[in-house]
Parts: sequence; C-alpha cells; structure tokens
Amino acid sequence: MTAASHHPTVTLRNGITLPALGMGTWRMGDDPAQRAHEIRSLQIGLDAGLRIIDTAEMYGHGRSESVIGEALRGRRDQAFLISKVLPQHASYRDMLTACERSLKHLGTEYLDLYLLHWRSSIPFNETLYAFETLRERGLIRDWGVSNFDTADMDELAELGAYPLVNQILYSLEYRGTEYDLLPRDERAHITNMAYCPIGQGGDLLHHPVLRAIAREHRTSLGHATPAQIALAWVLRRRNMIAIPKAATPHHQTINIVAQEIRLTQDDLAALDEAFPPPSCKDALAVI
Repeated sequence: MTAASHHPTVTLRNGITLPALGMGTWRMGDDPAQRAHEIRSLQIGLDAGLRIIDTAEMYGHGRSESVIGEALRGRRDQAFLISKVLPQHASYRDMLTACERSLKHLGTEYLDLYLLHWRSSIPFNETLYAFETLRERGLIRDWGVSNFDTADMDELAELGAYPLVNQILYSLEYRGTEYDLLPRDERAHITNMAYCPIGQGGDLLHHPVLRAIAREHRTSLGHATPAQIALAWVLRRRNMIAIPKAATPHHQTINIVAQEIRLTQDDLAALDEAFPPPSCKDALAVI
C-alpha cells in the first residue's frame, strides 16, 4: 500500500488533521457470527492509519458501540471516536443519560465528537446546552450534527452555534448537497462527512462508466474496482470525510487501497456526464 502520508486528509476547524477516510459501523453487531470479523476489520483500519470510527446509539441499540469498544481495547488513543444521539434524546437530561450509556457500551471515558443524528423537535437551545455540559464535564471533546440541510445550518448559525461536522448522505448517486449545502458548510469551516459514500451495493457499482474507469486504474492490489472509484470520487473533495462500512478484513483492505487512486480530469468529466451535478435546490436525501 502507498505511504499514509500520501493519503487525503482533512483539517477540522479545531485544528485536528485526520485521514479523510474513516470507518462506518452501521449494522455492525447485528449478527453475532460476524462479530470477530467486524472487530478485526476495525483493527486493520487502525493499523493502516485510519482514525475515524463512526457509530450511533441507534445502531443495534448499542450493539455497534459494543463491537467498537472491543476493537479499541488497549488502543483507544489511536481512534477519533464519534457517536450520535437520537433526536428523541436531545433534551438536556436525556442527552446526558444517552451519552453516558454510549460511553459505557464503548468502554471509553470520552467521545472525540458527539452528533445529533437528525433534526429534533426539541429546541436547539436546550440541545446546545446539553452539548456544552457534556464538553465541560470532559465526556465529549466537540459536537456536530447529522442530516442537517442548509436551512437547519442557518438556524444554528443564528444562535451563534457552529457544529464541527455535518454528516450527510453523499455519493455519486446523491449529489444534491453540492448545490448549496457543501459550499455553505465549507465557508463556515464546517467539515462534511459522507455516509454511504459508495451506495449500498446496488446498481451504482455495476454502472458501465464506473467499470470502465476502474479498468484504467491500478492499485497495489491490482486493477481498481468500481467501489474504489466511487470512494475515490468522494475523497477527492476538500473538506469531505468518507465513512464507508467494511464488515470484513478483506473489504477494509479494499477501502484502504482506494486512497491510492487519483482520478483524472477525463474521469471526472465522464462521471459528471453519467451522474450529473445538481442544477437546482433539492430536499436533503437521507437513508
């Protein structure tokens, strides 16, 4: 594999620089028979220099967090650990309880980043007070949001609140955020984090343009795959972190090697033609 120093990085507003490729964990822990593979996959990512591990209390009602806790045993300092609180737990008391529960599942004393999973009916001011309390108590280092569209981010800014990260659905299939949300967040020094950056294993990875571009690129493992091209396309953006899930060591290795790929201008033009960028505002896509 190429040297990690050549891999794309992102610097957060707080000055922390991280590899732009992280690790998602949605549905990890759901199948006990896969637990050992999931734990090893996360450890292989850490061994390769990946730092971001993203999870949520919603993922298996804490089972995903439990898998991560086992993977991080004895190496917590190597990870930039993120979890997300459900909107129904975004009140002051409930968020403190939810965070402590997540920390227990994860076997850690703090989160590097705690996100509101999506917009809540609870007033922002109360949620922000909870975030600040958790930070003052040392239970979280910083906070952010997930699935927030432009108007939501503007509302936070009116309160003087600037999340560190906005985690969103972003891939070749879902480019709507390029119209206004991505440039808006970048101007505000808010990093975007793409979940499902290579789709969900459906038609995207069989697209003839992706397959043709993959044949033109080689990695340390051989010819690139359509999934690696889709991931490299997301990683090409400034201010963008990608968190694909890899539930097996082999899959994790394939994701890691995708960092070697540098798409050409011809590649990007062909992908724009096959997956056109947005020409108008569209509702935020969510999975």
